[in-house]
Amino acid sequence: MKNNILITAFLFLASSLLLGQNTLFQKKEFIHKGDTLRYRILFPNHYDKSKSYPLVLFLHGSGERGNDNEKQLVHGASLFLDAINRAEYPSIVIFPQCPNEGSWVKIEEIEGNTFTFSNSKEPTKSLGLAYQLIKYYKKNEAVDSKRIYVLGLSLGGMGTYDIICRHPRTFAAAIPICGGVNLERLKSVRRLPIRIFHGAIDNSVSVEYSREAFIELKAKGSQLVEYKEYPGVNHNSWTNAFAEPDFLSWMFSKHK
Repeated sequence: MKNNILITAFLFLASSLLLGQNTLFQKKEFIHKGDTLRYRILFPNHYDKSKSYPLVLFLHGSGERGNDNEKQLVHGASLFLDAINRAEYPSIVIFPQCPNEGSWVKIEEIEGNTFTFSNSKEPTKSLGLAYQLIKYYKKNEAVDSKRIYVLGLSLGGMGTYDIICRHPRTFAAAIPICGGVNLERLKSVRRLPIRIFHGAIDNSVSVEYSREAFIELKAKGSQLVEYKEYPGVNHNSWTNAFAEPDFLSWMFSKHK
């Protein structure tokens, strides 16, 4: 009984600490042409507008969709809140939230962990707003336009591919985790540093999508694509990816 009380108290304390840290991500809303995108933003410690900072766009998975402007911080936010990482990699970090009825990409689920990926000329409303948000911060804050990065997991991994294929000159590097893409679109990003991660037994998004994207990029002449697959790992391969010792250092080392 005493042990259960201690465990409950520990979990409550850990949850409270995480919630307290998450408040460092300011709650914001971006309105563009009548449409609204909720997002959270983390500025560097001692933010100085006379300097310039990298900008990171993080695209969450389908489970974090909503209208609370909170759930999108469940995965990945702690990486950027870590005191050591904040000191070593001062940057502007944006976590937009896709609404429940929205999506980062136009896809159709076939069955199980397989999908068809659209080759639509127009982005989804949520992804289009996310890109307009990047443009807004480039214009209004101290953003280093040569160091803009995008990463995402699951649905956000698909969104990562989608946004770099639409705007290959905007980004300095991309990290799609357990995502997928229409392979025909990858030609435009063959010169972009891309690091792909996936679990080998993913039952939500087939690992074949990442394997095929890597092979296709190499076939198109990419010398800057990397792929890491985790044996025995299911859909939550982001846990392994975030634990890579050079996960952030690799990304922040890239520039246009």
